[in-house]
Amino acid sequence: MDLNTIKDPSFLKEYSNEDLEKFAASVRNFLIEKLSVTGGHLGANLGVVELTLALHKLYDSPKDKILFDVGHQSYIHKILTGRTGQFDTLRQYQGLCGFPKRCESEHDVWETGHSSTSLSAAMGMAIARDLKGEDHSILPIIGDGALTGGMALEALNHIGDEKKNVTVILNDNEMSIAQNVGALHNVLGRMRSARKYHWVKDEMEWVLKRIPAVGGKLANAAERLKDSMKYFMLPGMFFEELGFTYYGPVDGHNFEDLMENLQYAKKTEGPVLVHVMTQKGKGYHPAESDQKDKWHGVGPYKIESGEKIKPTDAPPAWSEVISETLRKKARTDNRIAAITPAMILGSKLEKFGEEFPDRLFDVGIAEQHATTVAAGIATQGMKPFLAIYSTFMQRGYDQLVHDVCRQNLNVTFGIDRAGLVGADGETHQGVFDIAFLRHLPNMTIMMPKDENEGQHMVHTAFEYDDGPIAVRYPRGNGLGVEMDEELKALPIGSWEVLQEGTDAAILTFGTTIPMALKASEELRKQGISVKVINARFIKPMDEAMLHDLMKRSMPILTIEEAVLKGGFGSGVLEFAEEQQYYNQVIHRMGVPDRFIEHGSVKELYQEIGLTSENIVTNIKKILPEQKQRA
Repeated sequence: MDLNTIKDPSFLKEYSNEDLEKFAASVRNFLIEKLSVTGGHLGANLGVVELTLALHKLYDSPKDKILFDVGHQSYIHKILTGRTGQFDTLRQYQGLCGFPKRCESEHDVWETGHSSTSLSAAMGMAIARDLKGEDHSILPIIGDGALTGGMALEALNHIGDEKKNVTVILNDNEMSIAQNVGALHNVLGRMRSARKYHWVKDEMEWVLKRIPAVGGKLANAAERLKDSMKYFMLPGMFFEELGFTYYGPVDGHNFEDLMENLQYAKKTEGPVLVHVMTQKGKGYHPAESDQKDKWHGVGPYKIESGEKIKPTDAPPAWSEVISETLRKKARTDNRIAAITPAMILGSKLEKFGEEFPDRLFDVGIAEQHATTVAAGIATQGMKPFLAIYSTFMQRGYDQLVHDVCRQNLNVTFGIDRAGLVGADGETHQGVFDIAFLRHLPNMTIMMPKDENEGQHMVHTAFEYDDGPIAVRYPRGNGLGVEMDEELKALPIGSWEVLQEGTDAAILTFGTTIPMALKASEELRKQGISVKVINARFIKPMDEAMLHDLMKRSMPILTIEEAVLKGGFGSGVLEFAEEQQYYNQVIHRMGVPDRFIEHGSVKELYQEIGLTSENIVTNIKKILPEQKQRA
């Protein structure tokens, strides 16, 4: 079948298992070809081809609700629901989203991007279904990595207690974004190696009832014996104790096995969990043989060899700069320990873990836990460093407030992917952290202009003893600047004048400094002198410099790659109000009050007006009228 002709999944109803196998091969080839150009989440999608086809064959989407946890594995679902023709635009500006998107299709019933949310959403949908008197299936698909998230376990507990008709599909590929960790992962490992639990129970009952002479007596006890087998056989016991009927483990690449168990699940009343074993990267050798999961999310690559297509001689990645400085500091300070919520690879902590295996703690997809673990370490006079993406820091907010800032604990937060991240889109843009960190008492926030200043900020954070401190750094590569051999501490709350000027001042930091300098050069050519300040400490601000600017009534433009509401610019406005500079002119540029979708960072800058051209325009607007005429 031509994949471009697919409008909905109904055609699968007529397919035999043999037909499904052939179709699965064509889907895999399509994904391998298309993603070699656009990039995307290849490994996860290659692993769920058969599972997605089996679900859409047996169930009736969108009447039956299929929810993808995290959502990066929904590409086959998108193909089956009429979006094949958009794959050339996958994760491109105004193109096909890499995650489920309700406005794209009625079949996308739940939007995701972060992990461990699908089970709670499924429970909510089940409650609504039952209150409305409707009859349909609800099927959240969750990975073994996402199952370690506390929210997923809370939902399992609630679903099992309420006995709701929800069929949980556990997609077990022994990976999340990297190798999974934790006791629950080990429990699943024992389940994987065991025989099918329900088959064993049923076979035992059949045997007992046929024993001569004593068969009648044993038959009366067979049901009790059958139920007790879960303690003896182990597989599924964890889920059965939570109130679920457990089926599995199921071969996720065998249609006969999949269909048989999914049909059992469909006939079963109450909560069901189908444990499906899949292989990430299935059908593409470079991805299949990837032990470090570097094929989880990829850029363009050569299909024949799997070689990634990357720019040559690129500067080091920001994550690498920060992790290497962390490693350097750890060599001379035994108090330093690193914590990560399942992001060892993303935050480039592999080398730190090799050199200091006893001082790196991967807690799994558990940001709340990670934050409080760091707080606990800090209470004992240690120096914890929590490497966490800006977008995932949101998930540990209460712990940040209650456990870290309230107790004024000396935790260093390495806030990775701060700012616009591009192709992953609105669920991953790191644009909220300034707003939700800045208002917290005791918090210090800084962001470097380049990787050299970045290493000094890491050093500064570990030299600091007065409470929590955060270093923000963007996705992608540094600028390639020369790195100082000797690390130095920056005075807390100090800014840096990058260019002198007399007519107006630009206050900015991090990734927006280059566009500010470019704009100031253009303004210089037009006879306008602009002071450019590296406002590297977002909190506390350089109050001495602010007083100097405002006493001279110099118009101020603030620029930030973060939301304007509650952001750095808001802090400058608050300072002016608190210090009674009521006539001070302040204009702000940043991310507007809406969610920013996917596209390249450059395209997103254009969309939200964060450009050097707009800086020039805004500076002219805030100049005194006589200067504007000049």
